[in-house]
Amino acid sequence: QVQLVESGGGLVQAGGSLRLSCAASGRTFTTDTMGWFRQAPGKEREFVAGISRNGGSIVYADSVKGRFTVSRDNAKNTVYLQMNSLKPEDTAVYYCAAAWARMVPTQHTAYIYWGQGTQVTVSS
Repeated sequence: QVQLVESGGGLVQAGGSLRLSCAASGRTFTTDTMGWFRQAPGKEREFVAGISRNGGSIVYADSVKGRFTVSRDNAKNTVYLQMNSLKPEDTAVYYCAAAWARMVPTQHTAYIYWGQGTQVTVSS
């Protein structure tokens, strides 16, 4: 079992920044590929970014490339999502998830463990 707890969400104006954190516990964090997803009201859950267990593979959705940065600190069992130049369309509940994969899957069905989510709201 893996427990994932997100934090760092909130309300920010367009153009602002937020840093999300996801703390993992329960099993060996370093074996998991970690992903960030988001879900806006009335929309499907979509892949945002992911990072392999050693950080050697990083994938971003086209919509966030150049604005978001995913990283991880295996010593702290934590993965981060730095979000810059936020836009109103980034408004969603953001989830972190863990997958048993060497590379970074972009399909949410590949991820086994999920956090409860943190709300990010970007005002125009």
